[in-house]
Amino acid sequence: MTEPTYGNQPVGDGDSTPPPQPAYQAPPSPPTQTQAPLQPGDERNWAMGAHLSSFVAAWIALGVLGPLVVMLFVGQRSPFVRRHAVEALNWNISALLYGAVSFVLAFILIGIPMLIVLAVCYLVFTILGTVAASRGEEYRYPLTIRFVK
Repeated sequence: MTEPTYGNQPVGDGDSTPPPQPAYQAPPSPPTQTQAPLQPGDERNWAMGAHLSSFVAAWIALGVLGPLVVMLFVGQRSPFVRRHAVEALNWNISALLYGAVSFVLAFILIGIPMLIVLAVCYLVFTILGTVAASRGEEYRYPLTIRFVK
């Protein structure tokens, strides 16, 4: 008959010593905050969101918030999403600047047609950026001042 064992140590019937205890192990370290890269379909969706999110807050001249949030929170996980978010952010800052200048010029009547042209360009350029993002292509807004790199 074989003696019962604890780990590699035999435990005898008449042995008065307690079985050895396992060595103390430190608790595992908390996981780091690195996130997995996005899947290609998710990349395109977030890039489209960077362009389209500007419509949500554009009514109160804060169209920069949507692309900024996408750039800060998702742009770290995907260079493609970051490029689209930066491009959309630059376009929205430029459009805000162009709108302010057009509004001031509206007092001498030249700004009214400029506001109309800006509104059409804003709509068309944003839709073109969204379509390019959905196809997985790059897009550069025309007439954009590159504030954010």
